[in-house]
Amino acid sequence: MAEAHEARLTAAGNEMSASFLAAKKRSDETLAKLEENPGKFTMLTGDRPTGRLHLGHFFGSIKERVAMQNRGVNTNIIIADYQVITDRDTTEHIDDNVLNLVIDYMAAGIDPERTMIFTHSAIPAENQLMLPFLSLVTEAELHRNPTVKSEMESSGHALTGLLLTYPVHQACDILFCKANVVPIGKDNLPHVEITRTIARRFNERYAKKNPIFPEPAAILSDAPEIPGLDGRKMSKSYGNSIMLGATAEETAKLIKKSPTDSDRNITFDPENRPQVAALLTTAGLVTGRDPAEIAEEIGNGGGGALKAYVTESVNEFLAPHRERREELAKDMDTIRDILHDGNRRANAIANETLDQVREAMGMRYDR
Repeated sequence: MAEAHEARLTAAGNEMSASFLAAKKRSDETLAKLEENPGKFTMLTGDRPTGRLHLGHFFGSIKERVAMQNRGVNTNIIIADYQVITDRDTTEHIDDNVLNLVIDYMAAGIDPERTMIFTHSAIPAENQLMLPFLSLVTEAELHRNPTVKSEMESSGHALTGLLLTYPVHQACDILFCKANVVPIGKDNLPHVEITRTIARRFNERYAKKNPIFPEPAAILSDAPEIPGLDGRKMSKSYGNSIMLGATAEETAKLIKKSPTDSDRNITFDPENRPQVAALLTTAGLVTGRDPAEIAEEIGNGGGGALKAYVTESVNEFLAPHRERREELAKDMDTIRDILHDGNRRANAIANETLDQVREAMGMRYDR
């Protein structure tokens, strides 16, 4: 039995490796085409409004969104407010979180004239796509999704229906605007794969002659995982994140409290000195320098010198963002208008797509 279990694990690992290699090849080929003709591509990405954005979000995704927008890609950002309740029992502060996401996007360089920013809950037709899409996947396929599996293993309580169908809801996000590129990290690849499956199955079942949905390609990010100030993954829930909207004083206080170790000689050794390496990685990202070079420069200065360097570097990097952010926050009516306009545009697209879906399924009775 043990041998059979090991064989199944090996087969699953080989299947995942083959799937990743195929996705990486597709990503590289798509990026090459995107560089040649960015106007042919539509991108969808987004965030859950569970708190404020931090440096990890900036280097992991926002920087690339701005770059794609500026290349001329049709860029769309969803603020996934409905997805907050997949694993949380409250929507307290959600209004504030949503508006602050818009402020941070714009402070980072997102232009609402060129990028559509919208919220889940305001787009009924997009959410209605869940019904036909759910009929295209099996329960087993949903249970195999890594996000669903990890929540099942870690939560200790029954899955909500919304969490189980989370990958299908993400497919609605991507396909309602017919996005054909989705920038993600490796961990989120299964979400794009199930979206491709849903698009393919819908076209084969209902729209063979005139396919409605593209099979989107994942654009796999080369951005490294951004460590938090304690060496773990940067996360709002760990309290180890440098928020984009934090003041210089708040940032300095957070960095000062971050742990290091007793060795005064600063070296870049992620495996054996993860906390020191996390600070050096942060400094490297915001300065564009090699973390090992920074470590060598600090030398025997110890943790105090390292933290002083990181604080100065981060605050200098974030100063323009904070300045733009402060200016934008003075006019919250405009921020709300931007979101209202994005929702209006998204509704027009979603209504058209839903009409095409109903037409393909023979469910248009209003003509």
